[in-house]
Amino acid sequence: MAKKLKQIAIYGKGGIGKSTTTSNISAALSKMGYKVMQFGCDPKSDSTNTLRKGEYIPTVLDTLREKGSVKANEVIFEGFNGIYCVEAGGPAPGVGCAGRGIITAVQLFRQQKVFEDLDLDFIIYDVLGDVVCGGFAMPIREGIAEHVFTVSSSDFMSVYAANNLFKGIQKYSNSGGALLGGIIANSINHQYSKDIIDDFAAQTKTQVVEYVPRSVTVTQCELQGKTTIEGAPDSEQAKIYTRLAEKIAAHEVSHTPSPLSTTDLRQWASKWSKQILAAESRSIAGAC
Repeated sequence: MAKKLKQIAIYGKGGIGKSTTTSNISAALSKMGYKVMQFGCDPKSDSTNTLRKGEYIPTVLDTLREKGSVKANEVIFEGFNGIYCVEAGGPAPGVGCAGRGIITAVQLFRQQKVFEDLDLDFIIYDVLGDVVCGGFAMPIREGIAEHVFTVSSSDFMSVYAANNLFKGIQKYSNSGGALLGGIIANSINHQYSKDIIDDFAAQTKTQVVEYVPRSVTVTQCELQGKTTIEGAPDSEQAKIYTRLAEKIAAHEVSHTPSPLSTTDLRQWASKWSKQILAAESRSIAGAC
């Protein structure tokens, strides 16, 4: 029996650590013996940098503009531990839809039967969390990915982006769209951050898959152009990324989330702001 390809989309607000998380998941899965492709869907085209010692690779759209046509072997590059690296790319600055690279690249690879020929176990799509753009919504809308995970910190704008993603998943859930696997809570170094994310997950009827702390180890490795899995394999941070990858590999059942309305999200955030302020006041009073 042929093995089943598992396609995962990881979304997140720009700058939240989405690509860092995605690359470490890919690296950890490869170390577990899986054949992995990381598919960068951010127009910045930097998703796969730490899988290739900091090296940028030609994107699908850039190659298409330069040559007029693209063969898969021109835009697939080998990264750490045999991971296949692809960057969809974006339009020229100020021109066109930033999600066009995803649409073009996926259609190209389907036509050339790339996924079947490479006999992959996992494709990890690294997608910018702005699902307002049709291109960025494509992995959800067309069910390209089976399971969606979002990287979010406890900061409001990160939670806001995650809630918007949930709205997109909910919208397409009845027409074969991808469903939500859960939240990857990033930069969680304080109890209040964990409590905020836990409550947001409860309010939207989803789950937190893993808590990932902010760590200088990640910074040190990325300055060397490496993932934490490659650069500091024995570190506590690498163990956390490996545990996350194991959970994603084992994940089978995703669900439709229940996003909050804009008004309810604002009220929820205001409640947490008051709770944090009250806790800080008690802490200051206790220190006096």
